Amino acid sequence: MKHIFLSILIMVLSSIGAQANILKDIKERGYIKVGVSLGGMPMGGRDGRNNPVGYDVDVANRIAEALGVELRIIDVYGDARVSMLVSKQLDMVIGNMTITEAREKIVDFSDAYFRTGLKIAVQRGSGINSLDGLKGKKIVVGRGTSGAVFLQEEVPDAEIVYADNFAPNGILLLRQRRVDAGIEDGSLIDFVVRDIKSLEAMPGEFLSGDIGMGISKGEPEFLTWVNQHIANYINSGDFEKYYHKWWGEDAVAPDLSAK
Repeated sequence: MKHIFLSILIMVLSSIGAQANILKDIKERGYIKVGVSLGGMPMGGRDGRNNPVGYDVDVANRIAEALGVELRIIDVYGDARVSMLVSKQLDMVIGNMTITEAREKIVDFSDAYFRTGLKIAVQRGSGINSLDGLKGKKIVVGRGTSGAVFLQEEVPDAEIVYADNFAPNGILLLRQRRVDAGIEDGSLIDFVVRDIKSLEAMPGEFLSGDIGMGISKGEPEFLTWVNQHIANYINSGDFEKYYHKWWGEDAVAPDLSAK
């Protein structure tokens, strides 16, 4: 994965000095192109009519409404979230993207609009209850995700099975028992194990981190506007409202003020 980030970084460096005012461009054209991962509810998915739905979709709609423009969602996942942003195919990414040092070298991140950690789903009754129990096991993970890096570093003896999109591809492998476990953000794993009774969550949460909106480098005006929008989103109570909408009224929303 390092060579992928290096290639994207070269793209960023070669484009420095040619940045436009993206905030002005968005308002003039009348629409905003937002990358959202639609492969895993409740963060993002599709309803029965194939329309985008989910937490990130609600957040993206709120952004478009505040700007007074149309929202155009583009389904993205894994490495594509960064590369499509750098290549200007997207104005921003609201795609369940964890803020990491590697990614911050390539794109700018907003303040956190969500916080989660990695969780692991295992086959119910497998007896796997720790990272040690994953040695030699088949674990499905989304390509280019934080979970992939975590497994390479923490469970090098595992047999990693890469899926271009954890949901639905990785979830299908879990459902069919073709893998022993799967790793993804806790928000998705909690949702999956409630839905698929043959699975259970392994104890523990790993690499708890902030989820930010991705923005091309060299757009300080847009980044400032987005951060002000997020502050209003949290302080207005909309964050907790959206959280309970998708995770249930009894769910405890993460504290976005905590570091």
